[in-house]
Amino acid sequence: MAEEKRGNRWLVNSVLIVATLALMGVSIFPMLQATTNNVQPAASPQATQTPQARIEELKKQADGYTAVLQREPENPTALRGLLEAKLGLGDVKGAIEPLEKLAKLNPQETRYSVLLAQAKQQMGDLESAAQVYRDVLKGKPGNVEALGGLSALLMDQKRPEAAILLLKDTLKEAPKTNQAAPGSVDTLAIQVLLGKVLAADKRYDEAIGIFDGAAKENGQNFQPVFYKAQVLQQQGKNDEAKPLFEKAAGMAPVQFKDQILKAANPAPPEASPAASPAPTAAPPSAPLVPDASKPDAPKTDAPKTVDITKPLDVTKPAAPTKP
Repeated sequence: MAEEKRGNRWLVNSVLIVATLALMGVSIFPMLQATTNNVQPAASPQATQTPQARIEELKKQADGYTAVLQREPENPTALRGLLEAKLGLGDVKGAIEPLEKLAKLNPQETRYSVLLAQAKQQMGDLESAAQVYRDVLKGKPGNVEALGGLSALLMDQKRPEAAILLLKDTLKEAPKTNQAAPGSVDTLAIQVLLGKVLAADKRYDEAIGIFDGAAKENGQNFQPVFYKAQVLQQQGKNDEAKPLFEKAAGMAPVQFKDQILKAANPAPPEASPAASPAPTAAPPSAPLVPDASKPDAPKTDAPKTVDITKPLDVTKPAAPTKP
């Protein structure tokens, strides 16, 4: 049940509770890191490696895992290792085959299917990606990761009404679904997704109405207050947004306060692109994929939430950055 309450970039994310994907620039790398931040990497000399040396090491690892899979096509350790190596190299296309096998071998671990859909989406295979998301939702209609990914895909296709209907229908069916499987649909997370989709479609009044309703139903949760503040901020209504940001910061667990205050006072854009170094890929030293043999991350008292660090604009899936 805990998995259903985890969400992606503008969904439930790792910073706020082992996250999911995003409507704002779906990217397979943040998702992979988010879903596995509970796995602690072993100490290694990778931190002192040059980028080129790391690339060569990943290529050797990929070749080694490929050799193992030629003998044992369903070896789970080799499949996960190959997936990690391919993603470390920025080879999303090469990651699809091991993801397909892992998803088939671990149908109960929906994160593999969601990652597969993301990879297909980044490669431009939108119909196939949508089908993978829908297959997940057939079995688990409240899966926030799949709902977020499919919503992102529909928005990318300029189909906001379809994304809105998807989330509204899920909320409509939530009481029945939760009666059959208690706790399987996190209505707050889905309300936040719906509000963000509406705001991304510039339907600000409707978005604010959703956040107001969610705040009324979840009086102790900071998320609806925070997202309403973001909508007002996006409209240039900073005087109205400021007290809501402060209220959200006061309500939020301590580990989120700085992020909220930072969002309330965004840094001005750099005067010149040359003023800051070019972004680089995160070092792929930590395990990037969930191990089906390990339990999910332990439950915490932190609220199941959506990424509070992302803006409300909807963009196309971000291309993976090669190391």
